[in-house]
Amino acid sequence: MTVDRPVNRKAHREKGATSLDRPTVVISQRGTARLKSGHVWVYRSDVISAQGVAPGSVAAVADERGKFLGSSLYSSSSQIAVRMISSSVVDDFSALVRERIGEAIRYRESLVHHTDAYRVVFSEGDFLPGLIVDRYNDILSLQILTQAMDGELVRAAILDELTESLKPASIAERVEPHIRELEQLPPRESGLLINEKTNTVFSMNGVRFHFDIRQGQKTGAFLDQRENYAAAANYAHGDALDVFCYQGAFALHMAARGCQVTGVDSSRPALEVADKNALLNRCEIEWIEANAFDLLKDYSASGHQYDTIVLDPPAFAKTRKNLDTALRGYKELNLRALKMLRPGGILVTCCCSYHVSEGNLLEVVADAARDAHRSLRLLEKRSQSKDHPMVLLVPETVYLKCLVFHVNR
Repeated sequence: MTVDRPVNRKAHREKGATSLDRPTVVISQRGTARLKSGHVWVYRSDVISAQGVAPGSVAAVADERGKFLGSSLYSSSSQIAVRMISSSVVDDFSALVRERIGEAIRYRESLVHHTDAYRVVFSEGDFLPGLIVDRYNDILSLQILTQAMDGELVRAAILDELTESLKPASIAERVEPHIRELEQLPPRESGLLINEKTNTVFSMNGVRFHFDIRQGQKTGAFLDQRENYAAAANYAHGDALDVFCYQGAFALHMAARGCQVTGVDSSRPALEVADKNALLNRCEIEWIEANAFDLLKDYSASGHQYDTIVLDPPAFAKTRKNLDTALRGYKELNLRALKMLRPGGILVTCCCSYHVSEGNLLEVVADAARDAHRSLRLLEKRSQSKDHPMVLLVPETVYLKCLVFHVNR
């Protein structure tokens, strides 16, 4: 499926090359220190000057003394004004994009197993800021999230490389209007970019799913949980409850292991897809359209009992200022779940909020366990699937937490 290509040495010059005869962003001492620490972002508050730098362009970055620090993608509107792409001068950004997409594809060849659906490109995780590409069998779904990636030549390079390397039946774009608004980009509709196929069937861990580019959130499904679906299924037993089930991935994996499963979500369209997925896998699952907080409160009060409960809520803390409110929400969910688990039960609790650390989530579950008078053993601490690379010095690439607990009593 892949095509090896020689590295294009013209895309960027040797590390020692510098060039400040091109548009340059001058950053503060604090911004310089941030880059030297290994991070790749500079916030607008640390930009001293961006004179002559066009929105979405590749710009040199220099400190206050004029020392060249590398090449970046510049945004004229985002609070993340600078996203570094190289410590060298970049002469041909489109060629660099093609090179790095090829590297991203090859990186996954030895890491992705038991699926034909995975993340092909993960923005900063693959050193391509603002580009997300997911594969669903023979359909690719992409998102463009920055001014630089939205350029006509760059878009053409992205599509050319993906088409040449992966030969998809079609390529679609999922547009998030508020992101384009924040980046001051013109409105654009979601839809097909290459060819006309709009739906397919993909598999994860032997479980099959419908995919339609016209439905679902973000690029379509939550592929970052793929390895966690399989892990949860390994522990699941008996009567199982999947809360915030979306299109049924955790539920279907548990049903495949023989569990009697109930899935809960507030979205009727998501549950309709979940039901189609259950038919595809010849599983019988009870789907309930309900507010998860209300249902858990009612069920725990009325004495409902389960052997396995999965909590996979949306991000409650989209900004740091929402952290305290989010932690209260996570605690309530885990408290209700713990009250409903039988001795010997399994709790799988997830959090996709970057601002909630693994330590925060562990503390939340510990507080809930104390209040519920339950004793827990921690079986696993997990994160996102390997096709969502976590860059050590860029903490924002690490966001998903998945904890698996055994309830002793």
